[in-house]
Amino acid sequence: MRPTAIAIVLILSLAPLMAAAQPPDLLRVADNVYVLAGSADKVTRENRGRVANAGFVIGPTGVVVIDSGVSYRHGQQILRAVRSVTDLPVEMLILTHAVREFVFGTAAFEEIGTTIAAHGKTRELMQARCAQCLRHLFEELGDEMQGSRLILPDTRLSPGQIIRAGGSELEVLYFGWAATPGDVAILHRESGTVFTGGLVSAQHVPPIRDSDFEGWMLALRELMAMPVTHVVPGFGPPSDKRTIEATARYLAALDAHARDLYEESASLLEAVDQADIEAFAHWNSYDPNHRRNALHRRLQLEIEDLGGDPRSYALPGEQ
Repeated sequence: MRPTAIAIVLILSLAPLMAAAQPPDLLRVADNVYVLAGSADKVTRENRGRVANAGFVIGPTGVVVIDSGVSYRHGQQILRAVRSVTDLPVEMLILTHAVREFVFGTAAFEEIGTTIAAHGKTRELMQARCAQCLRHLFEELGDEMQGSRLILPDTRLSPGQIIRAGGSELEVLYFGWAATPGDVAILHRESGTVFTGGLVSAQHVPPIRDSDFEGWMLALRELMAMPVTHVVPGFGPPSDKRTIEATARYLAALDAHARDLYEESASLLEAVDQADIEAFAHWNSYDPNHRRNALHRRLQLEIEDLGGDPRSYALPGEQ
């Protein structure tokens, strides 16, 4: 067999292995912008808790990762996904918000010397309650959580800050207390991509327990006004601004339903029992999240009506 023919045979025989090196759930969103997609479902042993999205941006000299996953092993999976595309160093990990599915893979990044960054409010919330959340995840996921530990960010992000890491420029978007006190979105203007963290979910019912409801709606309106092409939600597949609109529609429908029942003097139990909103019943995590959302929104309205801070009852307890 001639050398050229041998080379062709070798390439063809290695092709399946080369394809397998890139995880099947690694999605290319734009040039040098990727998402490792989660299942967008509730946390179970079957899905190993890997339900949330993580993303990364490759610059000329290094990589910035957005969110670290639910566990040390999930963080390692994210790093393997990066390595399937580039050998450049992972210079920074950004945590978009303090929710358990996004923060406990951080140990995998700390051990390779990556800078870990988040908003100061996210750091405070992690410090207040993530140790308890971690204990519950060990109970829920067992061995999958081995090696996972709480690591607080060592760098605090500021609103409007331009992060220059790996040769990329990323803008920190902070609209105030929204889904959680320290929510940030990360904008990569070069590709028109925004990583929204907890602000936006695609076909997934987001939890509202830690929210400033009006602040969240305002944040979504501001995101809608921005010149972005690609939207990477915290849960669900990457899309465009329609994903932002859909999240806002869910929140508006939840609010309207809760207000109607409140004005009718429905009891708290009735407010939950009558919580169904058929238009969103097909979304992921509707069953575990929506009824709780109806409860939390009702409590927020009651506290607001009494002149209190509707955000105060949820923090800093367990997620």
